[in-house]
Amino acid sequence: MIKELREKGYQLKHLLKAMEMARSTYYFEINKSDVVAERNKKLMAEIKEIFEQNKRRYGVRRVHRELQNRGYQVNHKRVQRLMHNMGLLGKRPKEKYHSYKGKVGKIADNVIERDFSTTAPLQKWTTDVSQFNFAWGKCYISPILDMNTNEIISYDLSLRPNLEQIRRMLDKAFEKYPAVKGLIFHSDQGWQYQHAYYRNTLKEHGIIQSMSRKGNCYDNCIMETFFGRLKNEMYYGYEKNYASFEAFSKAVEEYIDYYNNKRIQAKTKWMPPVKYREASMCST
Repeated sequence: MIKELREKGYQLKHLLKAMEMARSTYYFEINKSDVVAERNKKLMAEIKEIFEQNKRRYGVRRVHRELQNRGYQVNHKRVQRLMHNMGLLGKRPKEKYHSYKGKVGKIADNVIERDFSTTAPLQKWTTDVSQFNFAWGKCYISPILDMNTNEIISYDLSLRPNLEQIRRMLDKAFEKYPAVKGLIFHSDQGWQYQHAYYRNTLKEHGIIQSMSRKGNCYDNCIMETFFGRLKNEMYYGYEKNYASFEAFSKAVEEYIDYYNNKRIQAKTKWMPPVKYREASMCST
């Protein structure tokens, strides 16, 4: 208040007398506020850099962790306050493609039963299909996610959710990891996963098939979480940026590379999934 009144022309000695404040106390407080402002200035620049480098996707929690990764010892509430003052808001979770068409093949047991715990990579995978709507039409993504690392093992983006999409996804996964005997592969009861081709391919690789109960999204919440992140961070609000399937396909490729190799997560000890997998496999 004194500083503001001085800027309006009032003499300091009269203001200090009215406030019953010593001159030394006044200058101490002024210097302290200048130091805090300077310190915040540097921190705010770092916060903005992290926020922009991650394409405005990070919220307070991830910005705070990335600051710690960069050597800053700062309270998350301070980061929250500064991000609020700067108007920096991360993207938050909304539609889901339903592949269930009744019993069209064989339903597998729910081996997982919401036990998503693992001790190493390549123990449990999960998959699902999600839909995107654009002015030029619809397209569908089918990824495989490792429950230990949250890494996207493989994926396929297609204009049609057909068996060829599943074939391409599986081919990429087994090309990357040909020896996965004993792995549990979880999905919902979508027609793709009931199909003889899908079931036989998993059996050929020694994989144990698992399926969610009908209409229970919590049984496959790990994949639901990934779809939520993907859509919030590069789809919702950006639909008009993708003028064609080719443009969107390129953006998805870039996002999954970013997600696997740069995006830090609490589950992976604030490392990107690939780095966490590499660290896990080195320590075993």
